[in-house]
Amino acid sequence: MAVNKENNVYTVIFAAIMVIVVGAILAYLASSLKPRIQENERFEKQQNILYAMGVNENTPDSGVNFIPTDRVEEEFSKYIKKQLVIEGDKISEDENAYLIDLKKQLALASKGNTPKLPLMIGEKDGKTFYIIPMYGKGLWDAIWGHISLDENMIVQGVYFDHKGETPGLGANIKERYFMDDFDGETILNGTKYEGIRVAKGNNDPLNEDKEDNEVDALAGATITGDGVSNMISQTVKMYKSYLETIRTTE
Repeated sequence: MAVNKENNVYTVIFAAIMVIVVGAILAYLASSLKPRIQENERFEKQQNILYAMGVNENTPDSGVNFIPTDRVEEEFSKYIKKQLVIEGDKISEDENAYLIDLKKQLALASKGNTPKLPLMIGEKDGKTFYIIPMYGKGLWDAIWGHISLDENMIVQGVYFDHKGETPGLGANIKERYFMDDFDGETILNGTKYEGIRVAKGNNDPLNEDKEDNEVDALAGATITGDGVSNMISQTVKMYKSYLETIRTTE
């Protein structure tokens, strides 16, 4: 007996079968690609951490150039000497601390729970770097990054990224010219942990004043800049207790 393909029952059954088949294919692809996706995410975190401590392939006139993925694990092991997890007054070592999801930990902290805060300690050219992850809110969505400090609380480098800031405006937080302005800035104002503010009307376009806790704002990106300022400030507050243990006092 011929099948009536114009019958509504046939249409519903055919659609249901297609949904099942396509769903199964997508589920298989997601499952098979998951290890590769996780590996790429791991490489990206390693690249970002290394970039913040000045391990990259930048040239004087280039943009942002990361250590390539085929070398990043080796370089990460070479430069990152220790990884810590700070949980209240408890500090422990964990070789995978850099993989901790900071967004989830901040959500725990917002509910009054004690978060697990990762911190990486790197060494390069005889100097020690303390690299801290950051997470915050921009104009449209999440922003994040890493900040690298020395024992004097001087910034040695940063890396910023975003999920959906405006191209040519807020998205420029990940441009080298903006990130380079943070180098040499201090997060201290006297003995107070203040962070660094992205400031309109900073009157320091060449960023020569490294003691003002400010860098020049991005044109047309006030809210994103405020998000970066808040992100750094909140990060500094969360890690203050640990930073006090390593800070060189005068």
